[in-house]
Amino acid sequence: MHSLFIYICKFTDDNFISLHFMHKFFYNVFIRLYPLAAAIISPFNEKARLWTNGRKTILKNIEVAVANDHSKKLWMHCSSLGEFEQGRPLLEKFKELYPSYKIVLTFFSPSGYEVQKNNKLVDYIFYLPMDSSKNAKTFLDVINPSLVVFVKYEFWYYFLREINRRNIPLLLVSAIFFEHFSFFKWYGSWYRESLFLFTHIFLQTKHSENLLRSINVTKNISVAGDTRFDRVLQLAAEPRSFPEIEKFISNSKTIIAGSTWTEDDEVLDHFANTHPELKFIIAPHDLSKERIKECTTLFKHAVLYSDYVDMISKQTSPDASINTLIIDNIGMLKFLYRYATICFVGGGFGNDGIHNILEAAVYYKPVLFGPAYDKFSEAIDLVDKEGAFDVEDAIELEEELNDLLTDEMMYREACNIAGEYVKNNAGATATIMNYIQANRLLIN
Repeated sequence: MHSLFIYICKFTDDNFISLHFMHKFFYNVFIRLYPLAAAIISPFNEKARLWTNGRKTILKNIEVAVANDHSKKLWMHCSSLGEFEQGRPLLEKFKELYPSYKIVLTFFSPSGYEVQKNNKLVDYIFYLPMDSSKNAKTFLDVINPSLVVFVKYEFWYYFLREINRRNIPLLLVSAIFFEHFSFFKWYGSWYRESLFLFTHIFLQTKHSENLLRSINVTKNISVAGDTRFDRVLQLAAEPRSFPEIEKFISNSKTIIAGSTWTEDDEVLDHFANTHPELKFIIAPHDLSKERIKECTTLFKHAVLYSDYVDMISKQTSPDASINTLIIDNIGMLKFLYRYATICFVGGGFGNDGIHNILEAAVYYKPVLFGPAYDKFSEAIDLVDKEGAFDVEDAIELEEELNDLLTDEMMYREACNIAGEYVKNNAGATATIMNYIQANRLLIN
């Protein structure tokens, strides 16, 4: 489609206007075709089914839920669960400092909404209606927020435009930009419009600031850091213990692999299957029956966490050869990393990249992951500092694990680098809240 678009532009009188128009045209095509595609595959895909069903009569559902509530409201939008974890420290501060405000939280993805739909931190949780001029106007008429916060890189054009038209303060927080984003391409003029609709953009990195300045986005930006650092420090400070995990580990060195996909497990399984003296805890990102079965097939000496807990309650023990525990629930992982000797974080062998390595590093643990980490500044930093290690395949993973398990000095240095890095990069939440208060974006 993009090649056709470039070809058409060669035959226009005004390339700039044509580029601008065509990208808006393709965006409009996308926001119409996406729901149709999701509906078509929904009978065969659980995520698509949740996405589609969650948006049936969504605006009507929102209108009913918020009817007669004339409280002042703050609206935060997150793409998925990871972005919610970034936004959560801000939500907690909002709740503390502005208790009279109601908080509205929206998600684009089912993986965020379905996990958090009963979260008591906020007052209303919805799927975000699909972007359109009409939907944006209707949603904002109903919610009528006093402040809007988008997390990381959500750029729904019609929502942003309507928020801007109504002069509602609009913040983008924990934002990060890379050269390959459309904003920085020669054809990116229409995409760049969205950047000027924000009241302020709080960036994770100086590199992101330099990129925005290169396209003349200069007046509404600043480097605040990443609120995820604040979030993981909060989690690490919470006293959580799991007696069954402690019993399983006993005094053994333990590798905890979190948010893994098939490709990650296939890189790790040989090492786990051939090192009975070590313990392994695997927390797959996808908890479908098929995926859990796959894990128990790849890891030859494994037991499910739910089955292990049942054994403990019945005072029975698993086979002595069992050295791998498969976590088959949501919510434990971020607290489990504290039990690790070494952490492995999944996603690095897929197209989307690694999951949250800060949840592991905060416990002063070295972190390993696959090669797809170039979109994550914290991973780049920690690899450079040797608090984290990227691996290309199973052989390289086993080499790094053996080095860390046998070289005490290397291990201790990596632990300290990882933990201190997280500690030294905290503070983004306070920076953002100071801006909100200094500019009186919310008033008690």
